[in-house]
Amino acid sequence: MNDNKIFITGANGQLGTALRKKYPQARHADINELDITNRDSVAKFDWSSIDVIVNAAAFTNVDEAETLEGRITAWSVNAIALSFLSEAATNHGITLVHISSDYVFDGSQKIHTENEIFSPLSVYGASKAAGDLLAATTPQHYILRTSWVIGEGKNFVKTMLDLAQKNISPTVVSDQIGRLTFTSELVRAIDHLLSNNCAYGTYNVTNSGDSMSWADITRRIFQIIDRNDLKVTDITTDIYYEGKQGIAQRPLLSTLDLTKIHSTGFESRDWNDDLLEYIRKETS
Repeated sequence: MNDNKIFITGANGQLGTALRKKYPQARHADINELDITNRDSVAKFDWSSIDVIVNAAAFTNVDEAETLEGRITAWSVNAIALSFLSEAATNHGITLVHISSDYVFDGSQKIHTENEIFSPLSVYGASKAAGDLLAATTPQHYILRTSWVIGEGKNFVKTMLDLAQKNISPTVVSDQIGRLTFTSELVRAIDHLLSNNCAYGTYNVTNSGDSMSWADITRRIFQIIDRNDLKVTDITTDIYYEGKQGIAQRPLLSTLDLTKIHSTGFESRDWNDDLLEYIRKETS
C-alpha cells in the first residue's frame, strides 16, 4: 500500500495518531481544507490521487450526544459526513474504510456478529448505525466494528493509572462486559484488509482474549503495576449513574465475534498482551 495514496480523516484522534505512525506519508487535512460535514467541501476536494480514505473521525462523547447541541454534532460527524464521503468514494473509485462501534447494538446478546440487526440505545449509537448504513452505500468499503478503544490521549487505562498514582481506590462498573481494542490492533486489521485485498464488507475488530468487566480490567491494570493494595469496588451501571442527568444508556454486553476477520488469515492479539505493553510504555 502506497502511503501517499491514503487519506486519513480525524488524523489527530487516538486512531488517527496511530494511523499516521503506520502510514507516515498518508495525507490529511485540517477543517479549513476539508470539512467532512459539508457536502461542497467534500465534493470540491481534490481526490484524484487518493486510493483509500480511512475515516477515523467520530464524535464519541456519548453523554454530550444526548444534549441538543451534541445531538446535532453527533449526527453531522458520525452519519451525515458518511453520506458525503461515500459519494466521493463512489465518484472517484476510492476504497472507504470506516470505523464503527459496539454501540450500534443494545448489548442484549452475549456475543455480537456482523449480521446482528442494529438496536442502538443512545443518540451516539443511532448516529453510528446510520453512518454504517451510509458507508455501505459505496461499493468498495470496509466497516470495522470495534469496542473499548485505547490509544494515545485520554482513555480508561490512563485514567486508572492516574488514580493509582494518586493512591485512589476506585469504584468501577462491573456489569459492562467486553474486550479492549488497542489502536495498534485496529491499524493492524486495517492494513491486513487493504494489503490482502480482502472481500469488502463489515468486520468485527477487537483484541482477542477473555471478555471482562471494566472493574476486572482495572484489577488487571493494578496487578500489572504492582498496586494490589488498591481496592476496586464493583458497582452496577444504573447505580453508578443514579441521579445524574443526561447520561446515555450503555450496552452491557459488548463482546464482538471475531470469526470473520480471522477467516481472512488475521490473527488477533490478546488484549492482556497489548495492555502490558501499553502500560510499560506509559510508566517507563
